[in-house]
Amino acid sequence: MSRTFRSRAVMAATLLVGLGLTTACSSGKAASDGDPAAAPKTGKISLTYLQKQGDQEYFVGEAAGAKARADELGIDLKVVNLGNDANKTVSEVQAAIAQNVDGVIVVVPDPAVGPQVVRTARDGKVALLTSDDQICATGPDPAACATADLVPRIGFSGAQMGGEVGKRAAAEFAKAGWKAPETRIISAWKQDVTVCGDRVKAARTAFDAAVPGVEVIDVATDNTPTGAQDKVAATLTANPGVKNWIVWGCNDENVAGGVTALTNAGLGPDRVIGVGLGAYLACKEWGSGKPGGMKAALFINGKDVGALAVQTMYDKLKNGKEFPAEGFAPTTMVDAGTWKSSGLTCG
Repeated sequence: MSRTFRSRAVMAATLLVGLGLTTACSSGKAASDGDPAAAPKTGKISLTYLQKQGDQEYFVGEAAGAKARADELGIDLKVVNLGNDANKTVSEVQAAIAQNVDGVIVVVPDPAVGPQVVRTARDGKVALLTSDDQICATGPDPAACATADLVPRIGFSGAQMGGEVGKRAAAEFAKAGWKAPETRIISAWKQDVTVCGDRVKAARTAFDAAVPGVEVIDVATDNTPTGAQDKVAATLTANPGVKNWIVWGCNDENVAGGVTALTNAGLGPDRVIGVGLGAYLACKEWGSGKPGGMKAALFINGKDVGALAVQTMYDKLKNGKEFPAEGFAPTTMVDAGTWKSSGLTCG
């Protein structure tokens, strides 16, 4: 990212302060954190970072942030791309244990593997931390999990992110002068991912508080642009009389795919309001300089999450500091006029 050294230092300090504040959410030792040893680690620390969709731009940034922080702290770090293979998650945790790592950080492709991942980490006596998506130690669905059985997580607050998206969508609706009966909202996300559900639910709550009466159509996707595009195209076919469309979702992929489907159906940018979550795809549309359906996006920086996850694991292993229940990185709403000054880089 093209931030100055000073701004990055301030951001790092803010992240660590925020992490300290979130420890109040934890009741002490988490039931599923691996708890490898009571005594702090004295030698060099080795970690494995397992990521779903490791070639996605957000996760590429996350890996870069993790590696940079690992280098600063003198940690041996291995990053593994799991793709969308849930079975590979468990086998890679086993491989990490066989390599005598001290800790594993994981972004699971499917939360259903959570109990097996937790059990494997416990048996191998390695510390376990998740980033981005939650997993549960006792069941496949984190949404149905007791708080004490959720694995500590580093990422973003789904409620906060979704709320910001919903508020911005409402502001864009008001600016456009649209009418509720002529408008529909597409809410697109992979519906078995808990953090996605948190985001879209909060977006709707915030939007409804400002603009009541707009119908929401929930669209199940695989969280990819092409998947969202196909599902949204089918939704348009089923709703031919709608004049104006708002699109939000779990990530930039859902919104970008939805906006593309609307554009391909012949809807101009004056009839589409897309509010992304990530901004790494939204900025590509803005970079063209042409009017488009993506009106804004919440900038979430994967580098900050990767760095914070590694720092959190280091503090646990080296200093005996308990994991917080959740540690959050900051977010910023950006648009075509502000994204460059925010520090967002557009690959």
